[in-house]
Amino acid sequence: MDMSTTPKTLFWNRTDVPGADHALAVDRRGLTARGTALAVDPIAFTCRYELRTDEHWAAEGLEVSCEGAGWLRTLRLERAAGRWRASTAEQGDLDAALAAAGQPAAGLPGTEEPERLADALDVDLSASPLFNTLPVRRLGLQGATPGSAHPIVAVWVLVPSLQVVAAEQTYTVLEDGNVRFSSEGFTADLTLDSDGYVLHYPGLAQRH
Repeated sequence: MDMSTTPKTLFWNRTDVPGADHALAVDRRGLTARGTALAVDPIAFTCRYELRTDEHWAAEGLEVSCEGAGWLRTLRLERAAGRWRASTAEQGDLDAALAAAGQPAAGLPGTEEPERLADALDVDLSASPLFNTLPVRRLGLQGATPGSAHPIVAVWVLVPSLQVVAAEQTYTVLEDGNVRFSSEGFTADLTLDSDGYVLHYPGLAQRH
């Protein structure tokens, strides 16, 4: 991260489960950010991430690590020449930790179908409000006509498994510079600040 510019500090409390997300972001030319997310669902874990976009706010790379008692998973995503590449590593056994907590298996990190990600210009780290800003800024939604809908394909990274899937999402412009997010039957009206960062994500997080 370029520390020659003082980064924005963005802190969200989770409102669905005990947890929080703290990100430091520099957004002079696109976005460079790093953050730490904590939650207890489906088991207690710490997630650290580093994100970078190009000057148009299209995602170029994401590095994520998720760690809990007795396990660690890492993921590196990079987009170049219209293709996404994913590399992963794992220590310990997340599925064993989930089973001990009465939770279903997480599945493998990464993706077995990278070609399905080809059209994606945005990444979305599950339950981290920072990532909703990417399409908002990339598409200029805060200056768009209210009621206009913008479908996208996002590289969706599930936590704590770090499984990667292609997710169809729609951002609909609301009044006052806010947006409605919808994906696979889920809908939430997001309250944004003047820079497009989430202030309130109903049922998920509140920024302080």
